[in-house]
Amino acid sequence: MVEKTAPTTLKSARDKGLLIDLIPIEAIDVDFLVRDRLVQDEDELASLKSSIQARGQQMPIEVTHLADPKGKQKYGLISGWRRVTALKQLFSDTKDARFATVRAMVIYPPSAQESYRAMVEENEIRVNLSHYERARIALRAVHQGVFRDQREALRGLFASSTRSKRSKIGTFAALVNTFDGVLQHPTAISEKLGLSLARELMRRPDFADEMRARLRKTQERTPAEEQKLLLAGLTKSQAVWEREPEEAQEKTSRRTPNVTDVVGGIAFRFNPQASTLSLSGSKVDADFVQALKDWLA
Repeated sequence: MVEKTAPTTLKSARDKGLLIDLIPIEAIDVDFLVRDRLVQDEDELASLKSSIQARGQQMPIEVTHLADPKGKQKYGLISGWRRVTALKQLFSDTKDARFATVRAMVIYPPSAQESYRAMVEENEIRVNLSHYERARIALRAVHQGVFRDQREALRGLFASSTRSKRSKIGTFAALVNTFDGVLQHPTAISEKLGLSLARELMRRPDFADEMRARLRKTQERTPAEEQKLLLAGLTKSQAVWEREPEEAQEKTSRRTPNVTDVVGGIAFRFNPQASTLSLSGSKVDADFVQALKDWLA
C-alpha cells in the first residue's frame, strides 16, 4: 500500500512546490521576468559568494517550468537572482561541480501577476528596493501586459504596503517615465528629492527638458555628482518660479494655456496662469482622493 501511494504523494508535493530539486545552473533562464533591482551591491554579492563557498547554498531559489521546443528542461527564475548570480560566478572562477547546480523549488504560479509579486515580495523582505526601482518594475509589468494599468500594478505588486507608500511609489513613476535611461544612478534618489522632482514636473512643463539637458552635459558622473545636478536644477527651477511668478506663469501660459497629460488613465489639466490643476477619469475615486491626501500630508 505504501509503495503505491508514495509516488502519488511525492508528485502532489512536487506539484505544490514543496520539494527542493537540484537543477543545472545553465537550465535557469534569469530573464524570464524583468528584474526589479537595477543595481547589484558588489560587497553584498561578495559576501554571499563567500557564504555559499563555505557553507553551500542555504536557501533555495524559486523557478517555474518553461516550455522548450527542443524538449530540454528549462526553468524561469522567479526569485533568487543574487543566489544564481553568485553560483554562476563561483562556477566560472573555480569549475567546482558544487556550483554547477542550484537548489530550487519548482512552483506553478497561477498567473504572471503572481510571478512578479513573488519576485517583488522577496526583495521587499530581503533587500529593500528603492522607490525608483519599485516604480520601474510596476511600469514594466504594465508595459508587458501583466497588469492593466499603473494603479493595478501598484496594488498587485505592493499589496502588503501602506496606501501612503504605494502613493509615493506611484509618484516616482513620473521620474521613471521622464528620466529612465538618462539617470545613471536613479536608485540613489532619496524619497524627499524624488517627490520634489515629481512636483516640479507637474508644475513646470518645460522642467523635464531642462533637467535632461543638464544631465546630458555630464557624461560620466558619480551618484553624488548626479544628486548635485538634480538639486541644482531643482533649486534653479524653483528660484525662477518664486522670483518672478507672474511673468513665468504668463510665459508658460502663452505657450501652453492648458497643459494636459494622461498618466495611468487619469487626465491632468494644469493651468499655470490660474494656478489650478484638475484631475478627471474613472479612476478618480474615493481611494485615489485619500491616497492624494496622504501624499500631500
